[in-house]
Amino acid sequence: MQHKQLNRTIAITTGLIMCAVYVLYTFHACLLSGINRSFKQTAAFTIASTVTVTTISPTPLPHVRILGSIVRIVPLVDDETVKQTSTTLRLLSPNTTDGSPKYRFLRQQGLRPSRHLPDALIIGVKKSGTRALLEFVRLHPDVRAAGCEVHFFDRHYTKGLAWYRHHMPPTIEGQITMEKTPSYFITREAPRRVRHMNPSTKLLVVVRDPVTRAISDYTQAKSKKRDMKRFEELAFTNGSAGGVVDTSWGPVRIGVYAKYLERWLECFPLSQLLFVSGERLIADPAVEIGRVQDFLGLKRVVNEKHFYFNSTKGFPCLLKSEERSSPHCLGKTKGRNHPRIDSVAIDRLREFYRPFNQKFYHLTGINFGWP
Repeated sequence: MQHKQLNRTIAITTGLIMCAVYVLYTFHACLLSGINRSFKQTAAFTIASTVTVTTISPTPLPHVRILGSIVRIVPLVDDETVKQTSTTLRLLSPNTTDGSPKYRFLRQQGLRPSRHLPDALIIGVKKSGTRALLEFVRLHPDVRAAGCEVHFFDRHYTKGLAWYRHHMPPTIEGQITMEKTPSYFITREAPRRVRHMNPSTKLLVVVRDPVTRAISDYTQAKSKKRDMKRFEELAFTNGSAGGVVDTSWGPVRIGVYAKYLERWLECFPLSQLLFVSGERLIADPAVEIGRVQDFLGLKRVVNEKHFYFNSTKGFPCLLKSEERSSPHCLGKTKGRNHPRIDSVAIDRLREFYRPFNQKFYHLTGINFGWP
């Protein structure tokens, strides 16, 4: 009798233990499942937040009620992951500066600028208004240009295209990269080198009356070298206004535009060159910049509202630019007063340039109306 009672007690105890084990197993399974679901929801919210928000303020860890108990959810990420997430949020923040404030909104779309070889070049002509053209066209939001003359195709070509690309400004898709070096126009090897880089490169040439250009060139040189000879002494072989024009002197030689243009037309079709009037760029910059925007395939954004005329300098100035929002002119070196040149020398130079000008008109299909 005692033996049967012992067996029954063992059986009941065993059953109770098995029930307890089952209950504990079920409870823990539900608990783990609930925690897992809650963590996935929290993780999904965290990932979505990194895309849609720009700033994060500290928030307490979420608490979830599971089977009547309060459970705190602890993210299963290490400190490095948290740092990477914070970095991502900082990149998306509009308060981040990258040197291009007007393109700040692009960072919110995850766009990263990169450097590219130029799509367009201002290749010349020196002292015709190339700096003015560059500053005016840079007002367009879809144009990014190197601020300084890089001189790649005339002085630094052996350094390679990677070096040249490094000197270009960062751009995003849809923007045009530009560079200006006026000496490219007269450099013999430049047309072939530019074509090797990109045969579709668009070329801009600013020209002005070659006599006025020569005087401006001389004026700039004299400002750096006070003891220079008079213009008339340098422009003519015998040092007098009535002598033979000295075509070996740089300021005179550069004005023979047709000679240099023929080299460029051997490498590029005329349709890829735009000729900008230096005189009209001063008198009516909005009209010339309108032509430039059309040539580059840009919407006409830059117009007369961007300019004002400085009567003291006799030169158009900017109401605002990429670097400055206040009205300003291009600098003290622009609009210098030219020295008085003997009228006989001017007439002699005009006579010298006249046949070359006519040939230039024929090559370009444009009559610039120089005297």
